[in-house]
Amino acid sequence: MEFLVATAIGAMTAAGLYLVLRARTFPVVLGLSLLTYAVNLFLFATGRLAVNRPPVIGAAATAYVDPLPQALVLTAIVISFGMTAVIVVMALRAYLETGNDHVDLPGDADPEARVDDWKQRPRRAAGGERR
Repeated sequence: MEFLVATAIGAMTAAGLYLVLRARTFPVVLGLSLLTYAVNLFLFATGRLAVNRPPVIGAAATAYVDPLPQALVLTAIVISFGMTAVIVVMALRAYLETGNDHVDLPGDADPEARVDDWKQRPRRAAGGERR
């Protein structure tokens, strides 16, 4: 079971890093989400994976699981949700301002980028006319 969890953590981390290094905003957001899931699973696995053991010490319990990693994961889930919301809003604002969703500077390093991608779109005035 530990090997399966360690493999899942490694696969999510590798996929998350790959997506974070992409040149568009949507894969970067997905990559950050995958990285947070991998960290949450890692934190949960630090509490020793055990089946049918309670997380709270009771009179009838012969063994128990450490509840601290579970509390840390619950906190990390809330923080990662807030972080994802902020990143999505920032990416949306950048897209609306520039008219593209590139996360890097224009240049020869990115074969997908064209000079036209980096020009700002003209904004519409309040009456619907272009400035």
